Amino acid sequence: MNPISVLVADDHTLVRAGIRSLLEKLPGVVVVAEASDGREILRLVAEHQPEIILMDIAMPDLNGLEATRLLTETHPNIRVIILSIYSDEEHVYQALRAGAAGYLLKGAATEELELAIRSVAQGETYLAPHVSRPVIDEYIRRTNAARPGDHLSSRQRQVLQLIAEGKTMKQIALKLGISVKTVESHRAQLMTRLNIHDVAGLVRYAIKMGLVDD
Repeated sequence: MNPISVLVADDHTLVRAGIRSLLEKLPGVVVVAEASDGREILRLVAEHQPEIILMDIAMPDLNGLEATRLLTETHPNIRVIILSIYSDEEHVYQALRAGAAGYLLKGAATEELELAIRSVAQGETYLAPHVSRPVIDEYIRRTNAARPGDHLSSRQRQVLQLIAEGKTMKQIALKLGISVKTVESHRAQLMTRLNIHDVAGLVRYAIKMGLVDD
């Protein structure tokens, strides 16, 4: 059988090195690339076509949740396992909504990491054991109840993250390749849709949604 190809995505070099070291000890698993942010992930996916991505949530420019959303749309055969320090239902729910096939805590044992990779590679969904039941219940409940943030477009979520990272309108425009006027329009639409009327409120919302660290 061909080995399971994995891309490791985390903005901390030492974390990536540690994960790679663990994966290289697993039989039938090969690390094909490493990425430090969401945009680099998209580029490396096109180049290496990994089967599985181990994805951190909080990364600069394009966070792990948004990268997961984009990947599930453009590369539906690639399976994403979110690796996170957060065990609360909100973060797990957001990962599932983004299309993740697995959710694993960074403090998990090597055996659990291997189980998650092999389960997801076989088309299953893997959730860290102690969050599984409450998250599944909450996920079922919320899928029947729309929330303001669920209706944001991909571009609006990107603008929201960059605002929360402290970027200016000009910096956001340059980063996304759009005009300052368009960025200002997206900001106004965000405030209207989320019923938030200042930048500080947008930052708090982005933190709550897991788009950036607090």
